[in-house]
Amino acid sequence: MDSQLLSLLQLGDSNFPSGAFSHSFGLETYIQDESVHNKETFFEWIRIYLDKQLAYTDGLACRLTLEALMNQDVAEIWNLDRKLFVQNMPEETRQANRRIGERLVVMGIDLYSIPLLEEYLKKIRANEAFGHPAIAFMLICHFLKIDRNQAILTFLYSTIATLVQNGVRGIPLGQTAGQRILLEIHPVLLKTVKRIEAFEVDDFGAVAPGIEIAQMRHEKLHVRLFMS
Repeated sequence: MDSQLLSLLQLGDSNFPSGAFSHSFGLETYIQDESVHNKETFFEWIRIYLDKQLAYTDGLACRLTLEALMNQDVAEIWNLDRKLFVQNMPEETRQANRRIGERLVVMGIDLYSIPLLEEYLKKIRANEAFGHPAIAFMLICHFLKIDRNQAILTFLYSTIATLVQNGVRGIPLGQTAGQRILLEIHPVLLKTVKRIEAFEVDDFGAVAPGIEIAQMRHEKLHVRLFMS
């Protein structure tokens, strides 16, 4: 039996109490615009979000965090935390990542007592760091000695799975449609991990402006199910 696999399944479970279920990261704007209204349009939104934003921000941050850990360069992790915050233009998504990130840090400490996570939390509480789920997730995976590509893939899958659950609630869709979307996105996730491995450092933060604009518009919606 593989205890690492069990730990990874627990960490990547969309029911893991990170608070991500409260955030749509701009999806709700597309739903209210009726651009996303069925399984097909939702799958296309998920694919574009993964391809044009998540890969270049959180995905690449996962890889860079693990590289910094391998090089024992903790200062680079705090630098990456700052970059993730300042390059994220929409206020709601900045705060969403802070909340989810801090929650992951706290859960990681409670479950595994990881010293570097404890240092991260101290910095967050002292306003010396912001907190981000990609960094927290990778700190836990590194502590558990999870394979690099498996760690990145699990983070991406967990993020997408939570968004699919939120889309099922928000559009709404049937649970079967949501599961079909998750199944159909598998090849895209695998391809995205390979792309992330090939990215240059300068690719970090190269996101599609349309998604960011929708995330900015979300706070002005008259009725909202989600915090972002």
